[in-house]
Amino acid sequence: MKRPLLPQRNRLDWLIQLAYTTWRLLRKNSLQNHAAATAFYSMLSATPLLLLLSYGMQWLGKLAESYVPATLLFAALYNQLQLETLTEVGFLPRQTQLAAGGVGLVTLLLSSRGLVNAVQSAFSVIFPAEGRRRRFVTAWLLPLLIVPIAFGLLALAGLAQAVLGFFTHVELIGTAQGFVLQGLSALFMLFILWLLVFLAYWRLPISRPPMRAAALIALLAALSLLALFSAFGHFFHLEKYQSLYGALGGAVFVLIGAYFACVVFYLWAQSLFAVSRVDVEALEKLFLGSAGEGASRLESFVFGRANRLLEKYGRRYQPGEVLIEEGHDSQEAFFLYSGSAAAYKEVNGSARRLGALNEGQLFGEMAYLLKERRTATVRAESEVVALVLPPDMLEQLMRHSAPLSRQIIATLCQRLEKMNLAAQG
Repeated sequence: MKRPLLPQRNRLDWLIQLAYTTWRLLRKNSLQNHAAATAFYSMLSATPLLLLLSYGMQWLGKLAESYVPATLLFAALYNQLQLETLTEVGFLPRQTQLAAGGVGLVTLLLSSRGLVNAVQSAFSVIFPAEGRRRRFVTAWLLPLLIVPIAFGLLALAGLAQAVLGFFTHVELIGTAQGFVLQGLSALFMLFILWLLVFLAYWRLPISRPPMRAAALIALLAALSLLALFSAFGHFFHLEKYQSLYGALGGAVFVLIGAYFACVVFYLWAQSLFAVSRVDVEALEKLFLGSAGEGASRLESFVFGRANRLLEKYGRRYQPGEVLIEEGHDSQEAFFLYSGSAAAYKEVNGSARRLGALNEGQLFGEMAYLLKERRTATVRAESEVVALVLPPDMLEQLMRHSAPLSRQIIATLCQRLEKMNLAAQG
């Protein structure tokens, strides 16, 4: 009878392994290059947005001359968005015609395709889809829809933050009410940012990650982005870049900020994918040994403990208990972590012993690889602790690790040879 092995989980091991897997995949996928491309297209998309913002503010300024609520809104936006500073450094023109606003809208729609394609290109590396592709119509429509919607939500958040921030400085508002408004403004901005990141993490990958994991990682990414924006605004000042290098220096300043934001965005996206690969990485290192092919001291330290894997996949068997029974259609694979077992095959009405299975051996994979019933019985000869792996995990392991695949194929050939010899008598 199987009894679950439940050692205490070491969450620190999981976090360390997740961080290492994320870092390794980040370097392997060269996401810093994808971040640079995304930042560049973000700048191309931001330029027509600023042009449209300028036109909108001019229209709002004219409306404010005869409409009191528009006056309050204009004052809130002008102060909170620092439009005077953007105009002085050359990001916003002082006069914008309606035709320029139309050109900005067309330019925004065109540049949005490059931005979304850059993000999709990075996500295709982060979340490999194994040959799957989007439909042609969907691939062309997404860029024309996603960026305007995203910038619209950000504009809504900026508008709400500007209005709430303006009222916190009004003398009629008390100190307590001012803090409440500031808190609501920050929470609303965080919610909009989280929503955008969550939708990107969950919907843009062709192979979608789990919704709950995407929501949690998106929250961490949103908090990281807000912290980055706050630190960037505190330690770096646009005016200094503009005074030293002119308008081009201001553009470089914004581009640097966009690049770091994209790096953070892709870092957490890679972390989301790594959540599903931590077990694969840890199992590979365990199966190949702490000093397996290509293993380093750092990998040996990170993956040296098997407590977490034993809790999730471990099973304990007493001497004489059957791990695998000949003729059954189960397809789990087993890794003998401790103890000893033996394989037996029914030959002419009697069980013939094929050989011993010792610690560190992977067995039971033939049923899945050959898509057939169990060809032998495996029985514990001492107290055994084994890791029981579902078929999808074995598939991921073989796709992930070429050394492990070669080892499994070699072992499979040896076992087939032993069974043929046993069948011949």
